[in-house]
Amino acid sequence: MNLTAAITGFSVGLGLILAIGAQNAFVLRQGLRGEHVFAVCLTCALSDAILIAAGVSGFSKVVDLAPWLDPLMRYGGAIFLIIYGALSLKSALTGEGALNPDAGTTQSLKAAVLACLALTWLNPHVYLDTLVLLGAVSTQFPGQETAFAVGAICASFLFFFLLGYGAGLLRPIFASARAWRMLEGFITAVMWTVAFGLLTGQGPS
Repeated sequence: MNLTAAITGFSVGLGLILAIGAQNAFVLRQGLRGEHVFAVCLTCALSDAILIAAGVSGFSKVVDLAPWLDPLMRYGGAIFLIIYGALSLKSALTGEGALNPDAGTTQSLKAAVLACLALTWLNPHVYLDTLVLLGAVSTQFPGQETAFAVGAICASFLFFFLLGYGAGLLRPIFASARAWRMLEGFITAVMWTVAFGLLTGQGPS
C-alpha cells in the first residue's frame, strides 16, 4: 500500500469532514446524551466508506449522467432538515424533548439510525465531498486509489467516533436544562443554515 496516497487520503478526508454540518451536529447531540452512540457513529462512518469507495471508483460519472438527482436530493434534504430543525427549536423553547437532561432514552435505536441515514444520504454536499472531490483527488495516485480510499475512510471512522464519544466529556457542562436548550437552539441553527444552503445552491457540507 502506498503510504503517501493513504496519508493524503486521510488528510483530505479529515479536512472535508471537520466542518460542523447537520450530520456532525446530530452525532454531537447523540454523544452528549449517550444515546445509541456506537450505532450512530458506525452508521455515519460506514455510509462515508461506501460513498468514498464509490467516488474513488469513478461513480461520480454516473451522477453527471443523471442531472435530475441533484434537485431531488437538494429539495428532499432541505425539507427534512427544516422539519428536524423545527423539532429541535420546539425543544429549545419548551425545555422538553430529547435533550431533557433528566429524561431517559426517548429515541429508539431504529429512529436514531434512520435519522442518521437521512442526514447523511439526503445531503447533496456529502456526495460532493465524497463522490466528486475525493474521487477527483484520488486520480493523482493512479494505481494507488485503494490506498487513498483507505486513508480517507480511516479519517471518517476516527472523526465520527472521536466526536460521538468525546462529546461525553462535555456532559458536566450540559448538566442544566438551560445548557441543553442552548444546544437545541444551536442544532436548529445548523439544520436551517444547511437547509437554506441546499435551497439556494450554497452552504456548508
